[in-house]
Amino acid sequence: MTVAGPRSLAHTLAWAGDGAAHLRGLMMRMGEDAFAAPSALPGWSRAHVLTHVARNADAMINLLTWAKTGVRTPAYASREQRDADIDAGARRAPVEIRADVVESSDRLAQVVRGMPEAAWSAHVENAQGKDLLAIDIPWLRAREMWIHAVDLDVGASFADMPAPMVATLLTDVVATMGERPDCPALRLATPDGSVWEVGDQATATTITGPASGLAAWLLGRSKGRDLNSSGGRKLPALPRWL
Repeated sequence: MTVAGPRSLAHTLAWAGDGAAHLRGLMMRMGEDAFAAPSALPGWSRAHVLTHVARNADAMINLLTWAKTGVRTPAYASREQRDADIDAGARRAPVEIRADVVESSDRLAQVVRGMPEAAWSAHVENAQGKDLLAIDIPWLRAREMWIHAVDLDVGASFADMPAPMVATLLTDVVATMGERPDCPALRLATPDGSVWEVGDQATATTITGPASGLAAWLLGRSKGRDLNSSGGRKLPALPRWL
């Protein structure tokens, strides 16, 4: 069966909150020297990842403000400004970065609590300029928290993620990949019988393994060593997710 996974506001708010606590715990256990060390993202230190997480909270606040007031408030002023803010923020002392991550997350939580029910159905635009319902903003934040916790490269993995969220993430990523002309046809299967399909199934390569492993591979965070490909073939090359 193909699994969609739950994605109600209650679910995504819980996942975002749990993800923020998870990432915060990892960060608080990092030593001072660990901030300048490379992350799992090419060209970024752990300080870059954490600064990005903080600025992402501000971006989500901007979108929620847009939804609540009707006044256009883009997530970021521009891509260039976003990148410049992350580079500058990554040069701060670890104590400043820690405080920024915590305080920005708390600000976002406060804005979420103040959202009127009707505002969740408002339309805004994501950072790529695509239409976005406000109710999907907590989902974007949940993804950021759990995925970037892995990107810190301090021991977190996709297996830490709540299982229903992994199923929802796979559904989300498969839909995005299905729009890419350079994405190979895939049939993703887990031992419990869950299946996600991309492209023409007549030519699809079946990839089997745990849902967390499939998600990590699709998102470019794993080489898929815990996965198996039909016919014993090498795992196919994938385009970038975002």
